[in-house]
Amino acid sequence: MAFLTDNMRGALFMMGSMTAFTVNDAFMKSVSTDLPLMQSIFLRGVIVLPLLILLCKSMGQLRFDLSRRDWILVLIRTVAEMGGAFLFIKALFNMPLANVSAILQALPLTVSLAAALFFQEPLGWRRITAIIVGFAGVLLIVRPGGADFSVFSIYAIAAVLIVTVRDLAARRMSRDVPSTLAAVVAAIGVTVMAAIGLLTETWVPVTVPHVGFLTGAAVFIIGGYVFSVAAMRVGEIGFVAPFRYTSLLVALILGFLVFGEIPKALTFLGAGIVVAMGLFTLYREQRVKRRLARQMASQPQ
Repeated sequence: MAFLTDNMRGALFMMGSMTAFTVNDAFMKSVSTDLPLMQSIFLRGVIVLPLLILLCKSMGQLRFDLSRRDWILVLIRTVAEMGGAFLFIKALFNMPLANVSAILQALPLTVSLAAALFFQEPLGWRRITAIIVGFAGVLLIVRPGGADFSVFSIYAIAAVLIVTVRDLAARRMSRDVPSTLAAVVAAIGVTVMAAIGLLTETWVPVTVPHVGFLTGAAVFIIGGYVFSVAAMRVGEIGFVAPFRYTSLLVALILGFLVFGEIPKALTFLGAGIVVAMGLFTLYREQRVKRRLARQMASQPQ
């Protein structure tokens, strides 16, 4: 990839990350007809944790000398990760893969809105309009009151809201917090949550295909994390970030090929609106940041 620019490398890393995360979702969904929810999350965690710890150690990021403020933020992020994992996988087990993925694409909109509400980050009328239109797109996907609507659509929307808290906590962390360390702590939290949840379920015997699917999920979720870290370190974030929507395209393809799912026209329309508004929001956010940076640079020292 020596001939590629940093931006193009970052875009490829982001596409790889989103593809890997979505393949992980497909593997998890593949065991949903046989294994209970908490057992699936727990078994994946048992496989993921050693791999993630080894990755963290190999990168020299397995360190615990963080400030009290950063540890609080890591804890908040972990609790949100636990809630988000439960809600998202619960929805994933009971909804078409593409529908769940499409709802998750509203995340940039909710993060922008929450950052403005709680952290007083600037939010102009253009982005406010985009957020409102984007939420209308989500309603087209879930269609409350329609024949296809179920409580699991609410689970998916709730997952987006809780993951918003996770991302806001990550935004407030200092640069002293290693990204892989935060991921390790979150993985521990999710696995412990699932272990406790096992008390409410009946253990189902695990077969060789189950082990294969869960190992695939673990490997791809690690791969997704590695690529996402690389994507944020290469190229400009304003150029790289929009490629996160690769996950929706991959979800549509896997949903059709693996699960025989064909989203309805309104789902396609709603997903298109959410993606378009998300892209516009990311674009405006980068413009605002560049303008603020120029203003600060022009001020006398």
